[in-house]
Amino acid sequence: MYRLSSIIIALLISMQLLAQSPHGTELKIDCAQCHNPNGWSIDVNTIKFNHNTSTQFKLEETHAETNCVNCHSTLVFNEAQSSCISCHTDVHSASVGNDCARCHTSNNWIVNTIPELHEENGFALVGAHNSLDCAECHTSETNLRFDAIGNDCLNCHQTDFDETINPNHKSAEFSTNCTECHSAFATSWSPAVFNHEMFPLTLGHDIQECKLCHIDNNYTAISSECISCHQTDFDTTENPNHEAAEFSIDCTTCHTTNPDWTPTTWNHNDFYPLNGAHNEIASDCNTCHKPEYGNYNNTPNTCAGCHLDDYNNTTDPNHSNSNFPTDCESCHSESSWEPSTFNHGFFPLTLGHDIQECAQCHTTANYSDTSSECVSCHQSTYDTTTDPNHASTAFNTDCTACHTTGGWTPSTFNHDFFPLTLGHDIQDCTQCHTTGNYNDASPECISCHQSDYNSTNDPNHSSAQFPTDCTECHTIGGWTPSTWDHDNQYFPIYSGNHQGEWSNCIECHTVANNYSSFSCIDCHEHSNKAEVDDDHSGENGYAYVSSECYRCHPTGRE
Repeated sequence: MYRLSSIIIALLISMQLLAQSPHGTELKIDCAQCHNPNGWSIDVNTIKFNHNTSTQFKLEETHAETNCVNCHSTLVFNEAQSSCISCHTDVHSASVGNDCARCHTSNNWIVNTIPELHEENGFALVGAHNSLDCAECHTSETNLRFDAIGNDCLNCHQTDFDETINPNHKSAEFSTNCTECHSAFATSWSPAVFNHEMFPLTLGHDIQECKLCHIDNNYTAISSECISCHQTDFDTTENPNHEAAEFSIDCTTCHTTNPDWTPTTWNHNDFYPLNGAHNEIASDCNTCHKPEYGNYNNTPNTCAGCHLDDYNNTTDPNHSNSNFPTDCESCHSESSWEPSTFNHGFFPLTLGHDIQECAQCHTTANYSDTSSECVSCHQSTYDTTTDPNHASTAFNTDCTACHTTGGWTPSTFNHDFFPLTLGHDIQDCTQCHTTGNYNDASPECISCHQSDYNSTNDPNHSSAQFPTDCTECHTIGGWTPSTWDHDNQYFPIYSGNHQGEWSNCIECHTVANNYSSFSCIDCHEHSNKAEVDDDHSGENGYAYVSSECYRCHPTGRE
């Protein structure tokens, strides 16, 4: 009995040991997720364990194809490490760290992010650096070691720096930071981009050959003064002679860095502005700064200083005889001698006086004694004019009183004392001024229109003794229509009871030339005053006068 019990216990212990998982106590999953009843071999088609979700290490790309035992060398799965180095040998000898994923992917060992990795380290692979093999910079016992070499240019280019002689970087104590002069994006050392701000290399100074200025390979002791390079130019210049003229040896006073020294930027305006024709000779200094003047400081700056010969030889007009001023700019511009800009303001040369030939008015050699009075030039015109005759009429000899400089006609004589409008708009003066004497012409209508008055018979002005002041009935626009309307304005005599009952105006207007006076009682049966008084004894305000007849009988029909 005791022995049987021992066997049973031993079997139970053996069964317990046999049933224990070989994968360690930490694995708690059901065996059926990986194994099947056919045996302990794992069928990848039936396995249910998901390494990606059940662990912290995803099986991607190459890792997904790897046999489990390649990583899990024991059956205790949690003994496997997740770091790359636990499975992969570091062929870089720890020169780039132990994080393979920083450069590699689980797909393959090829690195496609080399430029990005260098940018992360602060050294971008641009320009000439972009075409280099890794081993050209990362030199070590194997091509797989990438020991840190630093980002300073001199770490690789100390030899280039030391051996460069044009210019000699070492003796010139140039900066060892290559990027101060050379572009990191360039594929060669030249052209250099050295910042020459202490002396800008522009225009004529744009010289690529450093030793043309930096002679003796000295880059520190060279002077920035113009004369240090251009003494020969200064000494040999003849137009103008800089040395004789005692010009400044600071070239920038007159010149820019433009090639060939021209155009000069010397400010001539501070002494004598070069405008117009003077600007055309600005580049030939000797034209004005003649040898006889010696130093440039002695060159005259007055017009006569250069143009006295022009002044003396001019004959139209003769400047010298006419005592013209020697200040040329009084009459001329700097552009040319003609046209002259002489200010003839005391007698403007406009319209008819726009005469370019001075001698036409200035008949003597002396221009100062020429009179500005009209008659001094136009006496013959005044004397020979007959329409009207200026001389016999004693017209004013100041032509401007009646004429403009635009021509003799039309005259602008102010006829305001007798306006020449409408019917009086007559250009022929003699039509009114028939005697030739313009002072005795009368402004009275009848002085010109007596014949019109005498010959008019509808009505007959003369027999009717109409006033001789035409303006009482007519306008200057014409004789008709007459503004005299007897029927509508006063008393109907051309219609009504009085039509055909009269022959002459004096039958009613009994006072000669006074048409405001009229008579009614001389024509009608009212000649007997006693009878008329008796007939009107009851009328308020009655009086035996014609004006009272008109007051009650304004139309002549009552």
